[in-house]
Amino acid sequence: MPDTTPPRIPNLPRDQWTDPAREVFSFWGEPGSWENGSRTNIQMVMANHPPLGRAFNIFGKHLLLDSTVPVRARELIVLRTSWHLKAEYEWHYHVGYALKAGLTLAEVAGIGEGPDAAVWDDREEDRAVLRAVDELVRDSRISDATWATLSRSFSKEQLMDMVFTIGHYVMLSWSIAAFGIPLEEGVDRIGFDLRTASGQTPGVRFRPGETDDWAEG
Repeated sequence: MPDTTPPRIPNLPRDQWTDPAREVFSFWGEPGSWENGSRTNIQMVMANHPPLGRAFNIFGKHLLLDSTVPVRARELIVLRTSWHLKAEYEWHYHVGYALKAGLTLAEVAGIGEGPDAAVWDDREEDRAVLRAVDELVRDSRISDATWATLSRSFSKEQLMDMVFTIGHYVMLSWSIAAFGIPLEEGVDRIGFDLRTASGQTPGVRFRPGETDDWAEG
């Protein structure tokens, strides 16, 4: 269900758009953002605290775009974490990123079911990734058995990026919920059941920099 927390930290008002604030909401290269602000609420909220916003963006860019973790596994991590935290904002956007990474709608639905869903029967690597998320969120630990399975597919650097990705999206989910950051007006909201507000099937979404209109919808 949608988060009903009212906005507690609003998008930064235009009369407070200092250069450091503009550096935050134009960090991702969104066309026209320096002059007009970002279309994404999260960047406009983070611009209220430019030093934090810049650090957040640098770390987030590594995990979203520059991580050593393969994109498919990355999206499994983000969506499973979002499902646990009921993070509607991240779920909405990363469903499209996951489809772009080659996951099917059935697999995205299976992320909500968890690592024991039938859709992962022939995908031991995917199942281990989802189980790692579950264990860290639930127990703050990854079991030896899950770590051993992951180690057969992922390098030391990838395992490090993987753990930090899980932690980052837990932190981000907490922040969005605590600050009351809503989905942008006019987006075709994607629920955890993969139903959209319009009734259309969710489609591919591009990451920052892949298209000029990546920040729309």
